Amino acid sequence: MKQPLIKDLQEQVSRRFEQIPAYVPIEPFEVIAERVGRSPEQIIKLDANENPYGLAPQAKKALADLRWGNIYPDPESRALRQAIAAYMGVPVEHIVAGAGADELIDLILRVILRPNDSVLVAPPTFGMYAFDARINGGQALEIPRNRDFSLNLEEMRRVVRDNKPSAILLASPNNPDGGMLTPLELEEILGWGILVVLDEAYIEFSDGGQLGEQASQIHQPLKRDNLVVLRTFSKWAGLAGLRVGFGVFPQWMLPVLWKVKQPYNVSVAASAAAIASLQDLTCLIERVQKIRSERVRLYQLLAQIDWLEPIPSQANFILCRVKGRSAKAVKAELMKKGIFVRYFDTPLLQNFIRVSVGLPQHHDVLFQALKEMEEEHL
Repeated sequence: MKQPLIKDLQEQVSRRFEQIPAYVPIEPFEVIAERVGRSPEQIIKLDANENPYGLAPQAKKALADLRWGNIYPDPESRALRQAIAAYMGVPVEHIVAGAGADELIDLILRVILRPNDSVLVAPPTFGMYAFDARINGGQALEIPRNRDFSLNLEEMRRVVRDNKPSAILLASPNNPDGGMLTPLELEEILGWGILVVLDEAYIEFSDGGQLGEQASQIHQPLKRDNLVVLRTFSKWAGLAGLRVGFGVFPQWMLPVLWKVKQPYNVSVAASAAAIASLQDLTCLIERVQKIRSERVRLYQLLAQIDWLEPIPSQANFILCRVKGRSAKAVKAELMKKGIFVRYFDTPLLQNFIRVSVGLPQHHDVLFQALKEMEEEHL
């Protein structure tokens, strides 16, 4: 009796997920180092938009002094949410913390999607939006961006009218091109009456204030019941390996989010490091400013390579159109030299590479490698 039941389950699971493309994450230092026969210290990792400066000093100290690692964390992340509220000037009751913004994207879609409901996304963009929609039983309606990576608002408006998706998921700055959503664009989209999930993972690197505060829409969910704004500590605070982020939500969403959320989703270590980071803002602001300055220099270096066309960015990465040669081959050749950049094997990005902003010496080595490839006519 047991064998047919498990066989039926196997077939059901296979049918449910066989058409969903897997999300391809970036591999860690030790894995890529072993593949190319180098030590992790010899790797120049410019493929995942990580902060090259690492944790702030106070965050390191908080982890070194960590107590109660044997005790479950606060299911409401109260201390963390209070620290975020004080930093952002947002009421604490509107904040939900998560294991990175990724968990919150999944949580939102788990809450709003019924079987075969849809969300609207604008590729090329962060692949987790479509991925999470599909694994939560929904569909992703994809309206490609224009050649300059701006939104095709006319087509998006038509799809919202005709298909009535449950939400639109947008990033500002957008990943992978680093372009910003303008206030007028956001206002128009909000006017369509659809839930908008705005991912501000890279907003701190924009030119709108010391940490992007002038460009952020973080206070708008208090006024707009169809807007959610997500943030993360992964990029600007260098906590990518600890997984901690948060969202600011309209009032109506909060009761169900608290009901559905995993109770111990933010670890003691992640919470301690994030709180300490908010107490070390002088250091982090200085690092963000260095990354912004180095982004300008990196753009100038990439623009000197005849077969690369860098795209202006407001994030901590630069997308480059590769002209007259294979972007995949460029990535492979750089990898042989211990330099890792991001190549997206997707129809909209097959002739692009994305380069994260690293340390100045990283960019010097990258530039020299690209010049050598230019001379070798790869």
